[in-house]
Amino acid sequence: MGTRLLKQAFFLFLATTALGSAFAATPGQRDWWYDFERGRLMFAQGDYGNALLAFEDARRSRASSYAQMERSLVEILSSGEFRRLGDSLDLVEQRLNERNFTDALDIFRELYFYVPRETFNNSVNAALEALGTLAYFPEAEMWIGKVFFAGGEHGLALKQFELALSRRHLFDNPALATELLYQIAEVRRLDLEFVEMERVLVSILEDSSLWEGKDEGWQAGTFVRQAMLRTLESAGLERFLSLYRYGNTGTLQAHLKLGMYYAETGRYARAQEHLMFAFLIQSTAIIGEIIHGDFAFSFSTMAGFADRIASNRALARYAEDTEYYRTLFFLADALFGNGNVERARELWTFLGTRPEAGIWRSRSALQLRSPQLAPALVMP
Repeated sequence: MGTRLLKQAFFLFLATTALGSAFAATPGQRDWWYDFERGRLMFAQGDYGNALLAFEDARRSRASSYAQMERSLVEILSSGEFRRLGDSLDLVEQRLNERNFTDALDIFRELYFYVPRETFNNSVNAALEALGTLAYFPEAEMWIGKVFFAGGEHGLALKQFELALSRRHLFDNPALATELLYQIAEVRRLDLEFVEMERVLVSILEDSSLWEGKDEGWQAGTFVRQAMLRTLESAGLERFLSLYRYGNTGTLQAHLKLGMYYAETGRYARAQEHLMFAFLIQSTAIIGEIIHGDFAFSFSTMAGFADRIASNRALARYAEDTEYYRTLFFLADALFGNGNVERARELWTFLGTRPEAGIWRSRSALQLRSPQLAPALVMP
């Protein structure tokens, strides 16, 4: 798409030259991306005041640019030769091609990147109405929210996050919608609004087939989850990890946060389920990385698996960053709280042999001597 390629080419140029100030003096469609990236750089440097100004400039620049696109398109389509074609999008685009109106066609392509053409039901008016919504810049709204959040203005941050989320279909990167939900959940947690925090975290799982089970009403996802739980409870962690893989990394933090929250509030069955998924996502990522360098690898024992992690700096760092051994410890606690004492002791025993588990090694040893349900310590 012509317009988008121009944007991408511009930022590649901007990242490799020192001519930002020269470009800033050039008005035009691409200005908002310059302002936006300038704001992100200032935010990273802790210059929140100027970052806020840059994001607001980006928001205004984009609104102005798309308003100009809309005016240009309306001006062309208001001529007699196009009015005679009626509201048919097919006929209008055919005539634009015949007349070589490339700028107008580029505007339509820009629109179709965000809104599928088929949703307009071949209506020019519907397309023009949708074009007007492209003036919104949800990425800038989100980063304005981050500035407010960094400054402790949770109410203003939440308003911005929810505004950006309402326009999620305009994100260039759809994964930003999940990032926004995590931001909203964190605001709710810090403001002690735990029911709302839970609701938002659960919503992150809505697109997960294994979680919602939306397979034509058959609840296939629920069936698979129950089978996984039965395997974990009856055959243990090693058999579980020999059978199952799940790579939905975008839901990892949702499962972790929900698992810890449910454990702390005494809902151990729910905690067990979510922490099981968190452990499986972490393990699937690690196994995938191992196989990338060793095609012959296959999981056999937790001890051997942990040895592979400990011997690889990148894997050890991933385990640390994602709190792999903390996840295992609280999965054991949830199993214990849910009445699965034997499986909990197996996990505590394993953790008690791993120096890299750190505090979770010593806490596992304590649990083996005198098992008790410990708080997850995630509340402020």
